[in-house]
Amino acid sequence: MKSYEIVVIGGGPAGLAAAIEAKKNGAKDILVIERDRELGGILQQCIHNGFGLHVFKEELTGPEYAERFINELKDMGIEYKLDTMVLEVTKDKQITALNTQDGLLEIESKAVVLAMGCRERTRGAIQIPGTRPAGVYTAGMAQRFVNMEGYMVGKKAVILGSGDIGLIMARRLTLEGSKVEAVVELMPHSGGLNRNIVQCLHDYDIPLLLRHTVVDIKGKERLEAVKIAKVDKDFKPIQDTARWIECDTLLLSVGLIPENELSTGAEVQICAKTSGPIVNESMETSVNGIFACGNVVHVHDLVDWVTEESKKAGKSAANYLKGNLTRGASVMRTEAKSGVSYTVPHKVDLENIKESLELMFRVKEVNEKAKLIVRVDGKVLKEFNKTHLAPGEMESINLPTKDIPKKSSTISIEVKARGEM
Repeated sequence: MKSYEIVVIGGGPAGLAAAIEAKKNGAKDILVIERDRELGGILQQCIHNGFGLHVFKEELTGPEYAERFINELKDMGIEYKLDTMVLEVTKDKQITALNTQDGLLEIESKAVVLAMGCRERTRGAIQIPGTRPAGVYTAGMAQRFVNMEGYMVGKKAVILGSGDIGLIMARRLTLEGSKVEAVVELMPHSGGLNRNIVQCLHDYDIPLLLRHTVVDIKGKERLEAVKIAKVDKDFKPIQDTARWIECDTLLLSVGLIPENELSTGAEVQICAKTSGPIVNESMETSVNGIFACGNVVHVHDLVDWVTEESKKAGKSAANYLKGNLTRGASVMRTEAKSGVSYTVPHKVDLENIKESLELMFRVKEVNEKAKLIVRVDGKVLKEFNKTHLAPGEMESINLPTKDIPKKSSTISIEVKARGEM
């Protein structure tokens, strides 16, 4: 059995940033395990630009962004294994993995960083009725086919869901000569970044049909058409609004799910709202010495935020090895109140925070000219005026620790329209 100080599971943007930061903070013996054939994760298939504006102050493509971290990881001499599948992580930080070169691997570690990312929801998860022809893809799979494998997925497409991957693929297919008939969205608002709505749909005159969904699929060997319909306030299809759209391709951009089978196997507590581990201010899970970061915790819309969060996890893992993390001295819970879907971190120990506490959260619906209210034990701590809030854009606020009363038990965030105040 091989032993390491820190094992990072996942070689995408989260795992790379965590491993590098752990090394910078004194950890010496680090292993990164990646199941794909190369490091970089999902970034390798994201050939569009828009990455790195916050971290590097310049606009990069996904592979360019990944390359900077991959090169730094290699320059630091951090060990990594590719084409390696982790089968199990125990609460005692014992790891079982498998690859064709080493066979079955038994690894023990003093600390573990979970950075497995997320996966796409499929047709089966949303139960679209109809036949089962070729031509139905998740948006991420279509992106990999087009950008990495060199295969065109279709000539006439409909996209269900307006998440960022779906929006970006609407533009990508158009640039490759395909006709995108429409992007269909169940909700009354898009699930993607506003900049992607403008750059990927408006710039190419691709219609975005809000409060619509796909209610049927037609085709035997290959997809021939999809039936779309408007939905009512309860999201049920309005039958007399249904119409068929001829197409040979349907892309599904209907949500991402954190990959947490390994987390549950390690007896890590999972948050029902995010489907990711419950973490504290140090990105440590409910199991001592097991940390988590990136999309395995909650789905991010910008890789820059993944990087910043993962640096925190890597630094915390290194501090854990040194015995510099306190646990349970003065723990507060964070709560998502009216208008807020969730908050991360879920628990906060002020003893581990030097200057300010960063809280990340998503709102439930689009809000114009709203007010964010932060309360500690029910008393108003801070108020922030916001001109625009949307579920597709993750928000964050920083609270100076000196302003947070010691021995508090809860800190909450809520959204109110300014007219309600």
